[in-house]
Amino acid sequence: MQATRAVRRLSQGEFQLIAEAHGRYLNRKPGGKRAFLRFIDLSGLDLSRHDLSEADLSGSNLDGCQMSRTKLRRASLYGCSLRRADLSGVSAARADFRGACLHGANLSQADLTEADFRSGKINVVENARSAEGEPGLDQANLAGATLDRTQFNNVSACSADFSDCSLRGTLLSGARLNDADFSGAMMDGAQVDGAILNRAKFVGASLCGVDLAKARSVTGADMTGCLRDPAADAVAKAAVYLQQARSNHEWCESGGKHGGPANLDGADLRPVGGELRGLRLSGLSAKGACLVGLDLTAVQLQGALLDGADLRGVTLKNADLRGVRMLGANLTRADLCDACLTALPLATGRSTPATLNSSRMRYAKALNTDLSGARIEEADLRGADLTGAKVWRTSFKDSDLQDVVGLDLSLTTG
Repeated sequence: MQATRAVRRLSQGEFQLIAEAHGRYLNRKPGGKRAFLRFIDLSGLDLSRHDLSEADLSGSNLDGCQMSRTKLRRASLYGCSLRRADLSGVSAARADFRGACLHGANLSQADLTEADFRSGKINVVENARSAEGEPGLDQANLAGATLDRTQFNNVSACSADFSDCSLRGTLLSGARLNDADFSGAMMDGAQVDGAILNRAKFVGASLCGVDLAKARSVTGADMTGCLRDPAADAVAKAAVYLQQARSNHEWCESGGKHGGPANLDGADLRPVGGELRGLRLSGLSAKGACLVGLDLTAVQLQGALLDGADLRGVTLKNADLRGVRMLGANLTRADLCDACLTALPLATGRSTPATLNSSRMRYAKALNTDLSGARIEEADLRGADLTGAKVWRTSFKDSDLQDVVGLDLSLTTG
């Protein structure tokens, strides 16, 4: 992209007026005008929490900007300089970051679904301070970000932090990713053809459908505990596991007259796919089982035992989890929206609480989830979203609540 205009400096007040007009444009209100901020010096300004969706910021200098939780959906940031900018929690699905320089930027917990970070070049040639620095994300922080189907082809992201990210179907072909940290990342179906991954960390990452043999180099990469495609044995047992689950469902439906509670301890249930969705699995034992990425929408797991289970990226929307026990379970990036994790009444007039002590719930979504009376002690909830959750008498004792969204601890007392 070529340009012959000067870069001018914008004040905080001027930006505010433009952002307000853009908001009216997005809401189709009178006086609205799309934000057209090409080749503008916005460095150091506070753009946080504004809705700049569809705005054109091509070629602008955004170094050091505060942009936390800004909406940038389908916005153009082509050729922008965003060095050390705070973009934590931004919503930037399908945004155009081609040729942008994001060295040292904070994109943690950002939604960058289908965004485009491929190479691009911009040049401002008249009396200008252009976007400086080579394009890429070297040393950027993307921990917990959603990067599904994002285009990173040929991008340089050396020493970047992708820990606990979702990178499903992401295009990383030809990318330079030396010393990048993918620990705990969900990378199923990512393409790494020709990528350079020397000394990259894949500790505990899910790499199903990822052919690392096509990468240019993976010298010194740490693959400790990474999850690969289900073994042939797990695939062969899928029908047996499903039959046990259906027997558990029949046991619940018949009031205990037929079937029986299933024991799936240690089983890899990924080959079962979405067949467990909506089943009644009260009393199930699946301690240490692998349920990564499964769709368990509206499943009933009252009193189920899931200690040590791997539930990363699992969908448990609208699930009945009363009295469930998930000691030490991994629920990173799990979707618990509208689920019920209250106490389970027992026939004796007593009840047993849902217990998730020592669990890992980083970046989990628990919007409008009923956690009343649940025990979530010594757990890791960093970056989790509990907006609208019911937490009356919920115990978060000694849990890590750093960067948790939507949690008011004053509501836990009663």
